Amino acid sequence: MLKNKQVGFVGAGNMGEALIKGLLHGHLCRPEQITCSDIRPERLKALKGAYGVKTTSSNSEVVKHSDIVILAVKPQILKQVVVDIARHVEPLKLIISIAAGVAMESIETCAKQELKLIRVMPNICVSVGEGISAIAAGKHATNEDRMAAKAIFDSAGKSLFIEEYLLDAVTGLSGSGPAYIFLIIDALADAGVKVGLARSDALLLASQTVLGSAKMLIETGEHPGRLKDLVTSPGGTSIEGLHALEEGGVRTTLIKAVEVATQRSKVLGEMMKNSLAKD
Repeated sequence: MLKNKQVGFVGAGNMGEALIKGLLHGHLCRPEQITCSDIRPERLKALKGAYGVKTTSSNSEVVKHSDIVILAVKPQILKQVVVDIARHVEPLKLIISIAAGVAMESIETCAKQELKLIRVMPNICVSVGEGISAIAAGKHATNEDRMAAKAIFDSAGKSLFIEEYLLDAVTGLSGSGPAYIFLIIDALADAGVKVGLARSDALLLASQTVLGSAKMLIETGEHPGRLKDLVTSPGGTSIEGLHALEEGGVRTTLIKAVEVATQRSKVLGEMMKNSLAKD
């Protein structure tokens, strides 16, 4: 699917590097198929040395020589980037944006033209090849474009297709989700220390328990409630712990966290839309 495609990265930060690594390690691309740009010469030197990809300080050069362009820049500078590269975007080029909170409509407004656009919300876990990315395809994106985007983001974890209006909800759940899980692991480790475990042992026990539980859920396809019941014996330790969690409102608190994060994403998206609309 990407065998004969040139893939360009405008912005070569952590997210961009994670995708480059995934494409190469997954043998979806060869180094000579990938070009990336960044404002930091030392960053480009590091990527060229580590992966053998082509590098340039010019965003326009990336666009001119790529079939698929991934905009991996901060939302605050996306407008200027799009304005700068717009004249080099030909109708057949696929543009993939991972800039949080920036709607496809806003990107087209900045470019002053309709584009073959796909918007993706990945999470930080792509950096270890276990990310989850939600993909929203624009009206001009073909099925081939959709599959190309899926292949790119599957190389750094898993992906699913979703309507663009749901990306705020994705942000609240999986975008912010790693922060919730890190907090839970930290709390579990603290609990382990409180009951007598060494800090390093408690942290390993907590993190591996979360990892194993997630893997078990995915691989079995069972409902989480069903798996919970499997480790909950009558009058046992697990039900005692679960009772304490329910008493503390952990379920309601997690639901609320996703809800307020989703609302915040909507607010930030509106702010970004208004900012991009300004001349």
